[in-house]
Amino acid sequence: MTTSPSPFTAISWSGHWIAPEQPPTPQNQIGFGGEIPPHEFGRVLYRRTFALDEVPATAPSRLTADSRYVLFVNGTEVGRGPIRSQPRRMRYDEHDLAPFLVTGENTIAILVTYYGHATAFWQPAIANGGLGTDALLVFEARLGERLLVSDDSWRVSRSDAWSTFAHGPLDGVPVESLDARLLPSDWAQSGFDDSGWAPSAIVSTTHIGGLARSQPPTDPFGALLPRTIGALGGDTVPPQVVAHSSVGALPPWTNDNPAERVLQVLALVDTAEATELPVTFDLAAAASHYVRCDFGRVVAGFVEFAVDAPAGTVIDLHYGELPFDPTAGLVMSTPRTGARYIARGSDDRFTAVELNGLRYLHLVIHAAEPGPITIGDVAVREYLYPRTGDSFFRSDDPQIDALYAAGIRTVDLNSFDAFTDCPTREQRAWVGDGVVHQMVHLATNDDWRLARNYITLGDSPRPDGMLPMSVVGEIEAGGSVTIPDWALHWVHGVYNLFRHVGDVDELLATLPTVERVLRWYEPYIDRFGTISDVPEWNLVDWASVFTTGRSSIVTALWARALAEFAEMSDFVENAGNSRWARARWEAARAGFEDFWDEERGTYVDHFVGSQRMPAASQAAGATAIVSGLAPRERWSRIADAITDEASLVVRSWIGGNDGGYDLQKLLDQSNGVQRIDWDVDTEIVLAEPFFSYVVHDAIAAAGRADRIERLIRRWSQFLVNGYDTFGECWGWGTPVHGWSSTPTRDLVSYVLGVTPGAPGFTRARIAPALGSLTRAEGSLPTPFGPIAVSIDGSAVSIESPVPVTFVATDGAETELATGRHLVSLG
Repeated sequence: MTTSPSPFTAISWSGHWIAPEQPPTPQNQIGFGGEIPPHEFGRVLYRRTFALDEVPATAPSRLTADSRYVLFVNGTEVGRGPIRSQPRRMRYDEHDLAPFLVTGENTIAILVTYYGHATAFWQPAIANGGLGTDALLVFEARLGERLLVSDDSWRVSRSDAWSTFAHGPLDGVPVESLDARLLPSDWAQSGFDDSGWAPSAIVSTTHIGGLARSQPPTDPFGALLPRTIGALGGDTVPPQVVAHSSVGALPPWTNDNPAERVLQVLALVDTAEATELPVTFDLAAAASHYVRCDFGRVVAGFVEFAVDAPAGTVIDLHYGELPFDPTAGLVMSTPRTGARYIARGSDDRFTAVELNGLRYLHLVIHAAEPGPITIGDVAVREYLYPRTGDSFFRSDDPQIDALYAAGIRTVDLNSFDAFTDCPTREQRAWVGDGVVHQMVHLATNDDWRLARNYITLGDSPRPDGMLPMSVVGEIEAGGSVTIPDWALHWVHGVYNLFRHVGDVDELLATLPTVERVLRWYEPYIDRFGTISDVPEWNLVDWASVFTTGRSSIVTALWARALAEFAEMSDFVENAGNSRWARARWEAARAGFEDFWDEERGTYVDHFVGSQRMPAASQAAGATAIVSGLAPRERWSRIADAITDEASLVVRSWIGGNDGGYDLQKLLDQSNGVQRIDWDVDTEIVLAEPFFSYVVHDAIAAAGRADRIERLIRRWSQFLVNGYDTFGECWGWGTPVHGWSSTPTRDLVSYVLGVTPGAPGFTRARIAPALGSLTRAEGSLPTPFGPIAVSIDGSAVSIESPVPVTFVATDGAETELATGRHLVSLG
């Protein structure tokens, strides 16, 4: 992927939007677009062959497609894209084609997918005539003095080789089926004969102001914007363990979905014999064979395998994160993701178009005709966001070091073209979840572009100013119910960038949305200055916390955001907004006192009417501290109360005992029933892994950062049976969930103790808190270079490119200049 400087700077393109065929004439030729219904899911093959007398030193190109593309040059895959974005902020990619070109005949081939309906990661445009209704492509490249552009000289074929399947509401990744008998194996090669294909059609705008324009910028995509994040990639990973078994006669299928069919077969498999790749077996007609590949850990990317089998042989795939237990059966949250490949009988190799995460790859092979079959070259080509720089953390405790690595791996597996919740089941870009991913990136990765892109994607408010709970996908496209407090975590993400980057122009562009989010809450300010009766879905956490009625937690999250907004407004010299936010914060502080429980030394969750309810949670106490609404003299006492192991209980409104969602609890929750099965007068509900980042922020703010090392050891429960990632919740959920990765951030920010001491990281604050550790060292990125800290006993070595405020264990502060220093921990 081309970095800087870009040879393309103009928003106007020489390339045209092209499609498989000319769209029909709109019913209202002088209307405002949208008259042509969109196509259903489909994949389209584009080709352009040309000759070169000499290969240029560079051959810059840019392209984008609606919805996704795979670019090949002379049969070699060059890149995939575009990255997810709202359709009116559509991105293009740049590639240097020169390394793939040859003297003589060359072919550019592009596979374009059009999803037809919104997915978890793609949001359709509001169509304008033929634009926004089909597998559109726009392309241009500079080949020396020559400009090669997309136009009607390209050849195109609407392929019927691919199809897809309906999936449940939890699953977000399309299940693809490829009938290779309908796809020439050499279609992307330069020698392929495409004379039977049709010429591409140039597609123009049809609305009254479009003037039949066919070259970007055009409605509904506007000015195409350059890609703002790095190129994804990774290793090609083979399975660690392979097993297989003859199953026998095919079961009566209950579903055409290949993943569902594999799950049917898994219920019939008693044992599988260990083997090695390639796996060869004879398959009788109307029988099936099962192959299981265990990659030893969760991986994420594109599944690949080779197969030698008679034409028409069907290979159904299921991608699993956890071992299949036939005695337990399926739980509601088991991913139904996978694929199907139907062999052409020669040159058979499957490479997934859709990205997925998995640990277990289950293959069920069946055919109408008997014959020998070989499955080989099984692998996952990982496709993750790049990690750059030399950040690290090491200590004298291997368990702690494993937690640091696990958080990085968990976030990596949820860092694609956006921060996602899980790589297998959903891949949605949740506005709240991503704040933890962002903090891990800021603490461990020199490349902060994805951390900034998290804010850009989330900056997509509804007409009322509130953010969707998940952006760029079917949830944002539907415009339905949201999670209002998720937007407050996004505000905290804006604040994180302010502290780490401190870019005034960036803030000026974003703060209006922050203000709209905060003002959205104004109708729900009660006569006490606190927040009451907020509609929609006030999730806060999967833990059993109460947000109904008058809510301490929602009030405090809002107040934290108000305080952060005021600080950022001061930074950009917007005194009016700062005064407004501080006035709202002061009013909330006065009313917040009602939630204080003097006997328990913490704050309760909520009021119902005029009655203060007894339930208390870590979330309520923690938000009281991080918002500053609780008087500072109470912070230490609150920290003690919410970390008292004797009183903490794990409860979830919807988590089940089988590792997945509890359907009855979900129904109860939807009907307004929240069942209390703990002693609300004496016990405090523990935060789930996501909201623990707020809890740990509060513990550190209260002067108890030395407890963080002990608190994060709870995450070790996830690192069993080969898994090296953090799961979604305590005892249930997916085994790799990015929002659970706060221990990695904590080890940098609280154990090593390194945080920004001023906006833009122009100064660092270093306040180590080792807990039970005796040695720890690490390095983390800043805009000015890495900060390195090494602690051995009481000796602290610091190397910093910016001035440092060093805080000893007794609270004494020492100002240090840029450079190397040796100080005492105290």
